[in-house]
Amino acid sequence: MPTADCAAVASSVFKRLFWLAVGVGLGFGVSFWLMRFVRSTVERYAPEQLSSDFASAIKGLGSDLRDAVAEGREAMREREAQLRRELERKP
Repeated sequence: MPTADCAAVASSVFKRLFWLAVGVGLGFGVSFWLMRFVRSTVERYAPEQLSSDFASAIKGLGSDLRDAVAEGREAMREREAQLRRELERKP
């Protein structure tokens, strides 16, 4: 019987060591992933990144605004030409 008790204890110890190793590995993996996630989030919201995003957004806004003004002027010219043609037709 003493060998059966030793085998049970050895089996129990190896099971515990296995699950300890699994827990340590999982804990290390999760902590590594969490550190990378937090670091990338901090970099994303850093003032330099926000200012570069803001600058590119302003440049895009300026370009869109120029395009809208040009389109509005073109529509104004077309409408003015249409009104002049209508005025010329009326006696």
